[in-house]
Amino acid sequence: MQKILKILSIWFIIVLISAAGVFLGKWSIDSVDAGSDVYKELKIFTEVLSLVDKNYVEEVEIKDLIYGAIRGMLNSLDPHSGFLTSDAYKEMKVDTKGEFGGLGIQIGIKEGVLTVIAPIEDTPAYNAGIKAADKIIKVDDEPTKDMTLLEAVNKMRGPKGTSVTITIVREGWKSPKDFNIVRGIIKIKSVKYRTIEDTIGYVKISQFQEKTAKDLEAALKKLDSKGIKSLILDLRNNPGGLLNSAIEVSDQFLPPEKLVVYIKGKTGERVDYLTQGKRPSYDYPMIVMVNQGSASASEIVAGAVKDWNRAVILGTTTFGKGSVQSVIPLSDGAALRLTTAKYYTPSGKLIQNTGIEPDIEVKLEVTDENGHVFLRENDLKGRLDNEQVDENKGKTGKEKVPLKVDDEDDLQLQRAIELLKLWNKFKKFPGKEAVLQSAG
Repeated sequence: MQKILKILSIWFIIVLISAAGVFLGKWSIDSVDAGSDVYKELKIFTEVLSLVDKNYVEEVEIKDLIYGAIRGMLNSLDPHSGFLTSDAYKEMKVDTKGEFGGLGIQIGIKEGVLTVIAPIEDTPAYNAGIKAADKIIKVDDEPTKDMTLLEAVNKMRGPKGTSVTITIVREGWKSPKDFNIVRGIIKIKSVKYRTIEDTIGYVKISQFQEKTAKDLEAALKKLDSKGIKSLILDLRNNPGGLLNSAIEVSDQFLPPEKLVVYIKGKTGERVDYLTQGKRPSYDYPMIVMVNQGSASASEIVAGAVKDWNRAVILGTTTFGKGSVQSVIPLSDGAALRLTTAKYYTPSGKLIQNTGIEPDIEVKLEVTDENGHVFLRENDLKGRLDNEQVDENKGKTGKEKVPLKVDDEDDLQLQRAIELLKLWNKFKKFPGKEAVLQSAG
C-alpha cells in the first residue's frame, strides 16, 4: 500500500494543451490522506495487484499492470481523457511544437507494411529521392515487419547531422535499395497561403501549433503587400491544437480587448481570453471555410469571428468539441490527458456536441475514391453533455468528406470566391449583410 501511495504523491507541472487550450501552473500533492474515503477504495486495487503478482500463471511487470489500470480508469471518463506513455507524450509535444530532427516523411502502415504517405518538400528525404508509396522494409538494417508506427518514427527521428539508413522497395524495382540519409531540422508548416485571381488572399491553417500565429502574421503581411482586397481562411479538416495559438490567430482579425473565448471548470469559475493587439490586425472582407473535420481550436476561431460578425462562415457544421484538456506530466515521464473545463464562444454558446453552424451551408460531392468518414463529437461514446441544448440536437458525422480536392472541383472554395467578388462590388452596403442578401 505504501508503494502505491508513494506513486500517487507527486508534483505536477500543468501544461494545458488541447483541442482547447494551454495554461501554465502548478499542482502539488505533498501528502496523501490514507484515511480518506477515496484512498480507502485503493485497498481493493492493491489486493488485486498483489493477487495477480503472486498467482498469475506467467511473470508480469508491475508497471504494465499499473499502466493498464490507469488506462482503464481514464477510459471510463470522456473520450478526450487518456493516458500517455512517455513516448506518446514526447510525440505530442513534438506535434504541437511543429519542429523536430528527422528525415521529413509522413509514414503509415498500409496492408501491414510501413509505407511512405508523402515526403515533405525541401527535407532530407525529399532531396534523397524518397517518394510516396515507397515501402520501408528496414531501418538501420532492422526489419520493420513487426515494428509499430511509433517505434519506426522514433528510429528515424534524431539529432540534426546524424544519419539513418532506410531500405526501400518501390514498384518497378527488381530489388530493394538502401538510402543513407542525414537528418535535418524538419519544420511542419501549419500555414499555407496564396493569392486567387490577384485580389483574393487564401490562407489554410492545418493545425494550431506554437508557431502558427507567427507564420500567419508573415503570410498576411505577404498577401497584403500583393494588394489583396479580401481573404479566405480555410479551417477545414483542422483538428485543433493550442488555445493560445487560437487566441493569437483571432487577434489578427479582431480589434484589441475583444473576447475570443471563455472557459469554466469544475468550480464554475469563468476565465476570459481576449485579443491583445500584439500583432497587426486586418479587416478585409473575410470568409472562413469549415467542415465536420474542423474541431476544437478551429471552432474557437470560427466561433469568435462569427459572434463578432467579422466573417461569413461557409461550409458544413463543425465537429462540436467544446472541452479543454490538461496534459499533466507524471514523475516517470508519462502524462495524463484530462478534461478539466468546457469553453464558450463570446456570445456564451457552448458548442459541445453541436458545433459551429455555417452562415452559408455548402456541401461537397464526394466519391468513394476520395471520401473519408468523419465522426463528430456527438458520435463519441462517453462524450460530455451540453446543458444548453437538447441532447439529441447535435449532428452526427455519418457522411463522407474529401480530405483533398482540386480547386475546380472544390464547390466550397468556388462559392467563397464568388461571394467575395460580390462583396467587393457592394462595398457601399454593410459588408456581410449585403453579400448574404445579394447571394439570395
